[in-house]
Formats: sequence, C-alpha cells, structure tokens
Amino acid sequence: MASHPDLYQIPAGKLDAFVAQNLQPDVEWKEEVENVFKRIEGFLRAQCFHTQIFLDREVRVKKVVKGGSVGKGTTLNHGSDVDLVIFLSCFSSFQEQIKLRGHIVTHMEERLTRCRESLAFDIQRITVRQSRRPGATPPRFLSFYIQARRMSEPIKVNVLPAFDALGNLAPNERPPSEVYENLIKSGSKAGEFSSSFTELQRNFFKHRPAKVKILLRLVKHWYLKKVKAKYPRTFLPPKYALELLTIYAWETGTQKAENFNTEEGFVTVMELLRDYENICIYWTTNYNFENTIIRDFVKQKLKKNRPILLDPADPTNNVGEGKRWDVVAQEAAHCLKQDCCYNKNDEEIQSWDVQGARNIQVVLRQSNWKDWRLWVNPYDPSWKMKEEIRQYRVLTGQLRLSFQDPSGERRLLRGSDTLAQHGIFYRIVVYLLETFRPEIQIFVKGPDNHTNVFAADPDNYIQDLKEKIEEARGLPAKSQLLEFQGQRLHDYKSLRDYGIQDSDTIIMSKR
Repeated sequence: MASHPDLYQIPAGKLDAFVAQNLQPDVEWKEEVENVFKRIEGFLRAQCFHTQIFLDREVRVKKVVKGGSVGKGTTLNHGSDVDLVIFLSCFSSFQEQIKLRGHIVTHMEERLTRCRESLAFDIQRITVRQSRRPGATPPRFLSFYIQARRMSEPIKVNVLPAFDALGNLAPNERPPSEVYENLIKSGSKAGEFSSSFTELQRNFFKHRPAKVKILLRLVKHWYLKKVKAKYPRTFLPPKYALELLTIYAWETGTQKAENFNTEEGFVTVMELLRDYENICIYWTTNYNFENTIIRDFVKQKLKKNRPILLDPADPTNNVGEGKRWDVVAQEAAHCLKQDCCYNKNDEEIQSWDVQGARNIQVVLRQSNWKDWRLWVNPYDPSWKMKEEIRQYRVLTGQLRLSFQDPSGERRLLRGSDTLAQHGIFYRIVVYLLETFRPEIQIFVKGPDNHTNVFAADPDNYIQDLKEKIEEARGLPAKSQLLEFQGQRLHDYKSLRDYGIQDSDTIIMSKR
C-alpha cells in the first residue's frame, strides 16, 4: 500500500484535497468491509450460536451491530478495524455479561478455529485479549484478521459480545433513565459496558455533515501517524477521545454549520489538545441531570481531574482518564508550527473561538427578587459575573456570591475564584447577597440540608436573625433552635457575643 504524503508538508489550503485523495475510503474498500461484515454475521448466527442450549441456557443472536469507525462512518481508507458487537439473549443484565462473557469469547474462538475454512476467507491470528493481572475481568472480545480476496492488507476484526441494554430503541429516542441507573448501580469500572451502547455511539456520529467527516479523518490520521506511531508503547488516549473533541470543536466553533474551513477546524482541535488541562466536555444527548442518580453521578465525574471527556452514550466512561495527554499536547504544539497550520501568505490559520468547556447557565437568586439567568465561562473569575450583575441591577453595596454543594455546605465565590476551580461545569444556582458595612453575611443550614444566606450586623440580636429566617423559610422564630460550633444561641445575645464572623455557618433545627 502506497505511503501518504507527509501531513506537515501539506499547505493548509490543500487539506481537503489531501483527505479526498489519501484518507477517504474507496469503493472497493467499502465493499470488502461490507462483505466481511456479512460473512462474519452469518457465521455468528448460523454456525457459532446455532445450538439451542449453551451454558445451561438458550443463546440466541438478537442482533449484530457495526461498531467503531465503520459504524460511525469515519473510517480511514484501508486503515480501520471492523468492530462487530453481538447482542446475545443469554445476557439479561450487566452483571450477567461479566459472568458469562469469558465463556462466550472462548466458545467463539473454538468455533471460529473449527469453521474457519467455511468462511471462504483466510482467517489469521485468532486471539483473545486476556489480562494477566490478578482479579482481572474476563476477556472482552475476540480478535482475528481476515485476508479477503482482493485486498492486499488483512482486515482486523474484533467481535464483542454485549448485553442488549437498550432493547428496541427507536432512532433519536433517548434511553429510559433506568438503563443508566442500572449501569451506575452495577459498580463496574469506567467504560466496562460501553459496547452495550454502541448504537448510541454510532448515531452520535453517523449523520454529521460530510465536511465534519473530513475533519474527523484528518484528526485521526494526524493522531495515528504523528502520535501513535511515534509512541507505540505509551498509554495514549483512544482515537474515540479525539473524535469527541473534534465534534465538540465543530459544534461550538461553527454552531453546527455544514460548511466551514477544514484548516480552521484542524487548528482549533490542535489548540484544544495543547491546552488539554482545561478540557471538561459532556453532552446531554442521551442522559441529563433530571434523574437524581444520574445527576449526582455525572456531577461527581465532572469534579475529577481534567481533561474530562464523557462518552455521550455512557456516563461512566471518561474516555481520556489516566492517559498520557501530555504526549499528545506536545505533538499538537509542534503541529501548530507546521505548514498545515499556515496559509499561502505564511500567516497562522486562525482557530474558532472555542473554550475547553461550554459556557454554563447560572441561575442568580436574591431575596425579594425574581431569579434571573446568565451564561458564564467556567474559567472566568467570578468578578466578571459581578460586573455583569451591576450592569443589569443598580447595586451599590458589596456583592457576595455563593453556591450550595450536594452535601449542603455553602461555598463562597471570591473575586478570583472560577466555577471550574470548584468542579462546576453544569447549571448551578448562585446566591447573590448585597451587604453594607458593618454587615456580614451569615449562612444558616437547616434540617433539610439547605443553607440560606443573610446579611446581619454583628451587634444584632439572635432574635433579629430568627425573624429573618422566619421570613425566608416560614418557620416561626419561637420554633427555631440555633447553634454555632456546638453552642446554643440565646435570643437576646448578639452575633458578636458568640464570636460569629463573616461567612460563618449557623445550624438551625426545630424545637
């Protein structure tokens, strides 16, 4: 197979032609891949699981789905594996998949070895990926190479048995929340059951505009030739991570335009990779924050070390976690200095205006005011939010911002703080309090774990604070018990008497 021209020597204006001439799959390749898929699917249905009883239960092939680049329509010419996900009736849950998967993979290996001649293809190098680590999970898939009739290079095929978690989900239909609840409750390691969501992964990419597929192929080619080939033994992020990052760059940078400059998109992806520590990206295509279990799980995921790239089909799978992004970033920085990132006038190609995370909606809440919303870059310091607030409201006092985390604790947003520092990359309620000297802000945490914020003079009585609590929460002052650092607060002593200072928290309970 002829080698490609060096990407780094291709002028930016000729990148589209480079993809068309070198990376776009030709008709013959597509036909060979389709032929391989049909033959392997036929073998799995007719010869591998044709017996009625196996492992003391009936085993039927429910469906076989193309996964990976072939399923997503982002294959590189003569350069992509064929992933087949086989959904079997013997898996009734994620736990069953773990329990039986090893037996299924071994059975497939035995049947393929015995029946290889009947496929009319030359089957080579049949392997089962088995970890040798103690306590390792059973093998996930069977791999082999097929030498098709007209091909000069063997095609690698991976067969992954999976639990049919989605059932007969209609196209563009969001999975029931119970599917993700069960996935989260299974307690499996990240991405263990991603194969069960292959159809969602495929649909996320499949119907993107043709120009997006060009950009995806270009980024993948760069990764394979300039990163993977240079560092073959390094624990690098998967191609899927770069594909997701490319989709995000296009969505955010062009507002999902069908036509755009490929070179601008490519430079944007390289800049995002170079600054990988700012990446925190997720989608609400298939799951969102409406379900409590999913919401709490995803929020915890978003608090992990960046980069964060959550699989839009599988919230357990941060596709870049624990990988050597620094190696990729180093090569991306080098790439930005090459001909492919400069125009014919030897000027740098300008990237799209894309941050490492989407702007998030902040709901501002202030006593006696109606809630209002603004969109905030999570990497901007909170003083910018205060400036925007003053543009819309005539406020002359000191502005205090805070939010409540899931544990009920109230967190301050000081002037230089960013939402990203607190791991916030999702819609959040921020409480606004205006204070005038000598007032301080006081947090009052109730029995329901909710915290209210109040402005109070340190010389005010505790009774005054109780009246404010009654107005805000509806609980009569005489029914309130207030404590600070384990000490009960009496009505006609002041906040200063108890050493209560700015931003301290008082615990409230009912009598």
